[in-house]
Amino acid sequence: MAIPTRNEVPEELTWDLTRIFKDDQEWENAYDNIQNDLEDLADLKKTLTQSGHDLYSSLTQILAVKRRLENVYVYATMSSDVDTSNSHYLGYATKAQTLASQFEAVTAFLNPEILSIPEDKLAQFEQEEPRLKEYQHLIDQITSKRPHTLPASEEKIIADAQNAMSSSENTFNVLTNSDMEYGYVMDENGEMVQLSDGLYSLLIQSQDRRIRKNAFDVMYASYGQFENSLASTLSGVVKSHNFNARMHHYDSAKDASLAENGVPSIVYDTLIKEVNSHLDLLHRYVALRKKILGLKDLQMWDMYVPLTGEPTLSYNYEEAKKQATEALKPLGEDYLKHVDYIFNNRVIDVVETKNKVTGAYSGGAYDTDPYELLNWEDNLDSLYTLVHETGHSMHSWYTRNFQPYVYGDYPIFVAEIASTTNENILTEYFLDHITDPQTRAFVLNHYLDSFKGTLFRQTQFAEFEQFIHEADAQGEPLTADILDEFYGKLNQRYYGPSVEEGGDIAKEWSRIPHFYYNFYVYQYATGFAAATALANKVVHGDTSDREAYINYLKSGSSDYPTEIIKRAGVDMTKPNYLEDAFKTFEKRLDEFESLIKR
Repeated sequence: MAIPTRNEVPEELTWDLTRIFKDDQEWENAYDNIQNDLEDLADLKKTLTQSGHDLYSSLTQILAVKRRLENVYVYATMSSDVDTSNSHYLGYATKAQTLASQFEAVTAFLNPEILSIPEDKLAQFEQEEPRLKEYQHLIDQITSKRPHTLPASEEKIIADAQNAMSSSENTFNVLTNSDMEYGYVMDENGEMVQLSDGLYSLLIQSQDRRIRKNAFDVMYASYGQFENSLASTLSGVVKSHNFNARMHHYDSAKDASLAENGVPSIVYDTLIKEVNSHLDLLHRYVALRKKILGLKDLQMWDMYVPLTGEPTLSYNYEEAKKQATEALKPLGEDYLKHVDYIFNNRVIDVVETKNKVTGAYSGGAYDTDPYELLNWEDNLDSLYTLVHETGHSMHSWYTRNFQPYVYGDYPIFVAEIASTTNENILTEYFLDHITDPQTRAFVLNHYLDSFKGTLFRQTQFAEFEQFIHEADAQGEPLTADILDEFYGKLNQRYYGPSVEEGGDIAKEWSRIPHFYYNFYVYQYATGFAAATALANKVVHGDTSDREAYINYLKSGSSDYPTEIIKRAGVDMTKPNYLEDAFKTFEKRLDEFESLIKR
């Protein structure tokens, strides 16, 4: 079936951006007004630290411009996303991105200026101007970095050096996205085609073992050619992280990175410890995979092929909305009321069309609807995607309606929890209602694979990331041989004795861009585990558990993320939430094993 053009899609299946700006002229007027306001913001540096009133009014003025800028940005980028060939809106998106960069540059003085205010003087400001209480948490977040902030002249030197220190990451991106070419492989139709990242993700799931092995071999042969260069780029970015941490008086790069979001290092350490103590569950699942596939030598290229075939479940969009609404009932009437608005008021852009961006997301700004972009297909995956993105959208709706603008967003540490909780609630719903063994097996396998790919795999990445930073800090060279050796052993420890030892999987570190993100990946694992625990509370708990969860959605960034999650019933500094997640995994693995035997 041909992919339709934008004008061939029924209006009710497209999002309505006129609720942000009624037309392009209104957008251009808003854009011009913000450009004019940027000059006024730059002048605030002269007065911001003079009194409590000046500090309050400066913060208010900066945030007011940022709030309007968000509307300009989302209208432009979302207009472009639905048709990337439209040069008019591509131009708008470019202008909006430039304007956002200008805003960041103009207001870069804010944190250093606040940090320059002595503690006793800041306390005096807060007494003089009671309205500063509105910004108390924001100010606390800034001043908590006081022990790790250098004199302004030294901070400027480090800031000026960032371009040079980011060269390794830039080189990795250019090398892997532009210069590196993959070899040719045979696809499912028996044709020789050039491998790409997207094609690799499809072929590695092929039922034909020769196809997935060939894709694996060609992928790692491509990276193997540049392995020494990629070890150098990774080493360079690790040195940059360690340098910044050392200069700012942190004990480690990990501590420095987690401090940016106010996350205690014990959260990271507890994750790695608990996952390692439950690797036997992953070993069981991998052994079951080997048995189901009937292989004498299970290899890493066998790890992604589906075990249960295509599901018997499929939904068109209208059916999916009804199914999602039914599944999300444990979240309460108020939650469902807003889900109904999102589903039925042109908040979602549903259909895949020519030149529309791929994938899915939930977006918007503080003053807009929580828009969703989908590329719908009539299958179970699209239902899960709808529920996932609606979890983000409801998080945004509650946050924006119950927090002032300054706290009207949420940090990445908690962002994936709301969406993944919805996925878990959908899985619970299916397992409560589906009796057909084949369909139950598919749903269970979907969950187990998600658990494997998120909680186990991302923690494996987090453990590798900690190793490379600690090794560099101790003066050990991060050569390709050293990275291969550690990663190969780490991978074997995670996947267990059912997987054949050795092979090119030891080179996997060379193709993971997240290792350049400075201790980012652990948040996928903690978020997935927290979502599993919270879904259990919402579905099987009482009304207080549901209310605690809704209050988490309402909290935005009004407190440190671990404190917000703790009030929802999950203390991420302790192992309990991880233990709950592993119990759920084990329970579902037990049932999956019994269904396979039958």
